[in-house]
Formats: sequence, structure tokens, C-alpha cells
Amino acid sequence: MKICQVEKPLVSTYRIAGLEHRLLQVVRDGRSKLVAVDPVGCKPGDWVICVGSSAAREAAGSKEYPSDLTIVGIIDYWSEEA
Repeated sequence: MKICQVEKPLVSTYRIAGLEHRLLQVVRDGRSKLVAVDPVGCKPGDWVICVGSSAAREAAGSKEYPSDLTIVGIIDYWSEEA
């Protein structure tokens, strides 16, 4: 699991059929920006818990789902360490 901060939604009009209409979010993991599937409904600025690999596919709804990073929870309080 990773702790990330949501930066902004990612709009992708043309997608493969397997992605359906799931929300995508740009998240920051330290200095890296990643794209995560958002089944929980996050907003920019939220600190979130993300899972990767096969756990990400299952958390997104199916083992066949094409995701390698999925948001599984919104953190109620988190202060980024300097």
C-alpha cells in the first residue's frame, strides 16, 4: 500500500472497453505523478491509500481489470512530513 495525494482528475475520452467509465485521478507519490483508478470518489487535495499490482485490479472490481494502481480509501487526517 502507498499513501498518495490526489492532484486532479484525469479525463480520458477514448478508452479500451475494460476501463468502462471509472474515474481516474492523478496522484502524487513523493515526487512521482501516477494515475490511479478511483472507485471511492476522491477530490483534489485528499490524502489516499492506494494499492498496486493484482490487489489494484481486484479493488477496481475484477481480476481482469486493467489497473496497476487503485485508490482504496480516503485518509481522514494526514500531515505530510517535511
